[in-house]
Amino acid sequence: MGVLPWVWWYGFRRHAAYPLGSLAESLTNTAFAFIRAYVLLALWHARPALGGYTPDDAVAFCFITQALIGPVQIFGGMDLTERIRNGDVAIDLHRPVGLQGWWLAEDLGRAAGSLLLRAGPPLAAGALLFRFPWPGPVGLAGFAAAIVLGALVSFGIRYLVALGMFWLHDDRGLNAVTLVMSLFFSGMILPLVVFPGRLGEIAQALPWSAQIQVPADVFLGRRTGAGLLGALAFQAGWAAVLLAAGRLLTRAARRKLVIHGG
Repeated sequence: MGVLPWVWWYGFRRHAAYPLGSLAESLTNTAFAFIRAYVLLALWHARPALGGYTPDDAVAFCFITQALIGPVQIFGGMDLTERIRNGDVAIDLHRPVGLQGWWLAEDLGRAAGSLLLRAGPPLAAGALLFRFPWPGPVGLAGFAAAIVLGALVSFGIRYLVALGMFWLHDDRGLNAVTLVMSLFFSGMILPLVVFPGRLGEIAQALPWSAQIQVPADVFLGRRTGAGLLGALAFQAGWAAVLLAAGRLLTRAARRKLVIHGG
C-alpha cells in the first residue's frame, strides 16, 4: 500500500477518535437545522414556490446543509496554516509525497470521518418530523458523488488560503473574508435559488456553490439526467482548477521558503 492511503486512514481515525464529541456537534447542527427550517417555512408561506422550491424542499435543504457542514468544513481551516506559521512545514516538504497530496489525503479522511459521525442525525431528524423528498437510487448515487466533489472543492479553497501564510504571515484577515464568502455563496445561509437576477447567476457559478448548493439540489431531485451530469461536471471542473492552482502556488511557496533560507 502506498503512503497516501495510510495518510487517509490517519485522517479518518484522527477525526473519528471522539464519537461523543462528534455526536454533540451533530446535535448542535440538528438544533440549528430546526431553527432555520421554521424561518424558511415562514418565508415560503409568504412567498410560495420561491426560487422554484416547495416548502418541503426548503425544509429539507436546511437539514441537508447542516449535515454537510462537517464534511465540507464550512467553518474550519487547515492545520497546515499553523505548521507554516511555526516552520514545521519544512518537515512536510521533505516527506516522500507532495505537500498538496499529503494534505488532500488527510483532509479526505477527515471528511469521511465527519460524514460518518455527524451527517446522520440532522438527516434522520428532518426525515422523522417533516416530509422529506428522498431521492431514488440514482439520486442517492449522484448525491454521494456530489459530496466527494464538494469536499475536493472545499479542500482546494482552504489549501489556497493556507498557502497564503507564506506571504501574509497572518491568516486572520484572509480567513475572515473566506468565511464570509463561504457562508454567503455556498448556500449555507439561504438557498442560492432565492438570490435575484445577476447576483443569483454569479453566486451559482462560483466555486462555493459546489460545496453546499449543488449537493443539496442533487438530493432534492432538481438535477436529474443531463442536469445531474452537468452538476457533477461543474463541481469536478472547479475541483480541477483549484487543485491545479494549489499545485502552482505550492511550487511558488517552496521557492520562497528556499529563498529565505528555510
